[in-house]
Amino acid sequence: MTETDDLKIHLLTAIEAAAGLEALETVRVEALGKQGCVTALLKSMGGLSPEERQVQGPAIHGLREAVTNAIASRKAALEAAALEAKLAAERIDMTLPVDAPLAGTIHPVSQVMDELAEIFADLGFAVATGPEMETDWHNFTALNIPETHPARAMHDTFYLAGDHVPEDRERPRLLRTHTSPVQIRTMLANKPPIRIIAPGRTYRSDSDATHTPMFHQVEGLVIDKGITMGHLKWTLETFLKAFFERDDIVLRLRPSYFPFTEPSAEVDVGYTLQKGKRVIGGGGDVPNGGWMEVLGSGMVHPKVIAACGLDPDEWQGFAFGCGIDRLAMLKYGMDDLRAFFDGDIRWLKHYGFSALDVPTLSGGVGTA
Repeated sequence: MTETDDLKIHLLTAIEAAAGLEALETVRVEALGKQGCVTALLKSMGGLSPEERQVQGPAIHGLREAVTNAIASRKAALEAAALEAKLAAERIDMTLPVDAPLAGTIHPVSQVMDELAEIFADLGFAVATGPEMETDWHNFTALNIPETHPARAMHDTFYLAGDHVPEDRERPRLLRTHTSPVQIRTMLANKPPIRIIAPGRTYRSDSDATHTPMFHQVEGLVIDKGITMGHLKWTLETFLKAFFERDDIVLRLRPSYFPFTEPSAEVDVGYTLQKGKRVIGGGGDVPNGGWMEVLGSGMVHPKVIAACGLDPDEWQGFAFGCGIDRLAMLKYGMDDLRAFFDGDIRWLKHYGFSALDVPTLSGGVGTA
């Protein structure tokens, strides 16, 4: 019995000392394998007398059970330790920064359109739209533009081929040269008072660093009773202050000529020179300052009001218009209009806006 106890102590010590699963398997084979020492003791019981078997049997079976349980327990501990080591080696540090996913950007023209809509909505203006393929009547005639006006020439306007039918109000058709036809359609479809802006694409046969065959324009129209040039100047001043986010905007209205307004005025905004660059704000007729034309405007011509079925003696209004692309260039520091339409992903990433940069008057219509 002393031999069995000594063997038990020896095997349990070897099991506990096994440093890995391979070492533990070696101990298992030496103890419980076909040629193992515990297996040999079990086999020897067949040659014992009943009395000896009754005495030694429980000790030998106890030895086998103790060794089996110890091996199972040690194996579970070694497997758990191996799993912990593997998890520690394969662990991902979630605190490390990850590459930002690829995301598109909002085009500056789209951003400025949203800024305009936000500003003028606060002034009570609605956004109106119209077809880009227009009729000669809506685009020219209803706007008091005479037949001999240069804008009607083929080299200035994109006419649709084979669409010239004389004495037909719906012909000829063309790509609109401005968004003024939206004003005509609005006055024909709605009763005054009217307050709208009409942003959209327009087309003219022109192309250089500051002109493209397709560009974006926004026009504004107010039709009501008792409207004056004072209302026009206040509206434009309020708009430009909000758009450029400066309170020191200075305006100068110069007499001009447009067929659809009378009187008409070019609108200049003051700028200052800062590090060799023109910055909108302040300026004007002061040292280190100057004037820059940004808008065309005027009181709606009585003939335009009459062409839309309204009495010009009862209703008056003002209109204004400017290039959206030019506004974007002035505000965000771009110097070539053609880059707006090149589709260069590098340019779009540099000048584009996040989809989360939604213009608001409370948070600023521009970006940080």
